[in-house]
Amino acid sequence: MRTTQWRRIMAPIAVAGVAAMALAGCAESSGDGGGEASGTTTVQIAGGITGSEADLLSQSFDKFTKDTGIKVVYTGDKGFEGNIVTKVTGGSAPDIAIVPQPGLLKSLVGTGEVKEATDAVSSNVDKYWSKDWKTYGSVDDTFYAAPMLGNVKGYVWYSPAQFKEWGVEIPKTWDDLLALTKTIQEKTGKAPWCAGFASGDASGWPGTDWIEDLVLRQSGPEVYDQWVANEVKFTDAPIKDAFDAVGKILLDPNYVNAGFGDVKTINSTAFADVAAKVADGTCAMTHQASFLSANFLTVKNAAGETPKVAPDGDVYAFILPGIKEGESSVEVGGEFVTRFSDDPNVEKVVEYMSTPEFADARVKLGGVVSANNGADASLASSQFLTDAMKVLQDPKTVARFDASDLMPATVGSGSFWKGMVSWIDGKSTDEVLSEIQAGYQN
Repeated sequence: MRTTQWRRIMAPIAVAGVAAMALAGCAESSGDGGGEASGTTTVQIAGGITGSEADLLSQSFDKFTKDTGIKVVYTGDKGFEGNIVTKVTGGSAPDIAIVPQPGLLKSLVGTGEVKEATDAVSSNVDKYWSKDWKTYGSVDDTFYAAPMLGNVKGYVWYSPAQFKEWGVEIPKTWDDLLALTKTIQEKTGKAPWCAGFASGDASGWPGTDWIEDLVLRQSGPEVYDQWVANEVKFTDAPIKDAFDAVGKILLDPNYVNAGFGDVKTINSTAFADVAAKVADGTCAMTHQASFLSANFLTVKNAAGETPKVAPDGDVYAFILPGIKEGESSVEVGGEFVTRFSDDPNVEKVVEYMSTPEFADARVKLGGVVSANNGADASLASSQFLTDAMKVLQDPKTVARFDASDLMPATVGSGSFWKGMVSWIDGKSTDEVLSEIQAGYQN
């Protein structure tokens, strides 16, 4: 997902763990600038964002706290996706949860504890986000959760300097990408690709992104939507075709797993660890979302320096090409802000998180982008992220949300993730697809 889902998606950059940041500056003023803040003075937010990303998320509320007197405490949990439903049903729901999957949102709504979005939040989303994003935050046509940040998936990260050295160019089609892979392997005698599926309880999700990208590119958005709706089954030809296509890279011992070992080491490699191998030149290419740019801030290139992310730098990325030249489809991910309290100050925090001001505050701190079309893309911390954010904001972009995040949790964050791990471990494609589809019966 998962998107992140940052899930996955906005992942820990340095240390993973539980992060809690209580923001100071509790001024005595209300959201409209006068009087003492009514309601709770401390709002608790929970989510799967951990490490340095959690600290930056907390800092995004600095000005809000100063202006309103509402203190925000964010707690990150690596096992958030597996724990949050249990906490909610057990009476331990936070005031707000940052949910990385529409499928998980549906499960939370099913507890009866999620509050519908306020009119103010709904108005902000109508104004600043596309209709699709509002749909992703809705369950049975009722709008519950505003989108927060977003990311563009399906990037291939590479070294511009190495491409120049090898005399190769950015591929324009999927077949070009396969040809490029073969060329690099022949020129270097080494595996061109690295991949990591390890992500704690969420292990396997990077593999689902590969499959989703190929379903979208090979079969188109209509089939993709039917697949999300379980009208096209995992056992149907379009999905098997996607697995077969991805397998030409991820199951080929000549092509993976650069810097880590054989094919099976994909499952034991943490998904964010690939950044270091791309930065130091060990790995020629890796497939990951836009958020991986943040991970390069904490690794070193071959010269022992922080790598430059730029078209002429140490690392950069191109969007996974389509089957035909000129086709451009992207998979996206993001999080949704879910409220479990009717406290007026909790409502104010959720409303703020749906505004361009919040998006600008977080984007400016670095490493992330937003699909909020009122936000300023030039505030992103690199040219790459500015470009990625413009892709998200562009109404002409043909985009689809991460399919596993839209599926029921028993499949999207259950049998699909587990199936990807089993597939890498050597289980047959047909058997894996049947097991994933069986997740709908759970």
